[in-house]
Amino acid sequence: MAAIAGLVGLVTGVAAGLAFRISEAGRSRTPTPAPQSELPSGIAEVLSALPSSAVVLDSADRVLRASSAARAFGIVRGEELVIGDLLALARHVRRDGVIRETEIEVAVRKFGPDSTSFAVRVAPLGGTGLVLVLAEDQTERRRVEAVRRDFVANISHELKTPVGALSLLAETVADASDDPEAVRRFTGRMQQEAARLTSVIQDLITLSRIQGAEPMAEPDEIEIETVVEEALDAVRMAADSKEIELIASGTEGMVVMGDEGLLVTAMRNLVANAVAYSPERTRVSVSVGSTDTTVDISVADQGIGIPQQDLERIFERFYRVDAARSRATGGTGLGLAIVKHITTHHRGEVTVWSKEGSGSTFTLRLPRPETRERRRSAERTYREAPQ
Repeated sequence: MAAIAGLVGLVTGVAAGLAFRISEAGRSRTPTPAPQSELPSGIAEVLSALPSSAVVLDSADRVLRASSAARAFGIVRGEELVIGDLLALARHVRRDGVIRETEIEVAVRKFGPDSTSFAVRVAPLGGTGLVLVLAEDQTERRRVEAVRRDFVANISHELKTPVGALSLLAETVADASDDPEAVRRFTGRMQQEAARLTSVIQDLITLSRIQGAEPMAEPDEIEIETVVEEALDAVRMAADSKEIELIASGTEGMVVMGDEGLLVTAMRNLVANAVAYSPERTRVSVSVGSTDTTVDISVADQGIGIPQQDLERIFERFYRVDAARSRATGGTGLGLAIVKHITTHHRGEVTVWSKEGSGSTFTLRLPRPETRERRRSAERTYREAPQ
């Protein structure tokens, strides 16, 4: 019995020793954290409110979350961040925890621009091993900046040309003061350049007044017949000098809501363009029709027409299909831009059909008064409805 008791004691002691060693080894090992497989609380809600394309990567570079914009632009496919530069940047950020920023160009969709420019910011999400990638599309901002630069360059040129001509002509007049015929000839040129300068300034004032303005809250009832007659009267002398026939039809009884002065300006610009770019002894016609919702005013000519590749740009400020011909006719390059903004100001649209050698047709499409009233009534009902 004593031997058995001793054996049991020995086994118990060995077992206790082994258990102690196993316990100590377990305590000495540092537990390895499991990879983060889901977003921390609240992060998803924040990301959904961001306007930028947002992507969250886990510690294995898998995409945990991606906004619809990130997928639409081709930054993310499935669970992968497919832009190599962004992936390398995310790994650097995960390694050292330093926020990084850069710009990238991404080839997107076969329709639209060849590439999209993104301003990128990559940051760690706390100590979770997750990385946040924010990509903001700045293609439109760059386009606006390019338009602004072009505008500044164009307006500088448009103003410097007549100012420089006036300065030169003034010097010439001073040198030819003893020649009355030369003085009359040069002062006539000076008057032409001064008129051109006045036209540019007036068009700029008109454009700045209507550009970005809110649609009219309380428009007046305007008779189309009056608008068309005023526009035709303004260009009749120029038309007569080229023996161009001016014709108007369908104007009686047509009414729209808006600003009469602005509509006359838009029509005058369209008719003046038609006359300026039409050969002698042709016809410029203004016709008015209507649909259930719009009043359509069309100005058609038998002029030189517009190349297909230029049709999308003719409403840009200072854009000219033929710069030399436009300056020869005294155009400022702002007329069609003014037409577009006036039409937008009246909640309408302007369209163009043209074929080289066959002429052009510009159409102002304005809402009928009853359509406008229905829209305003619907807007009032929406605003007054309980939210």
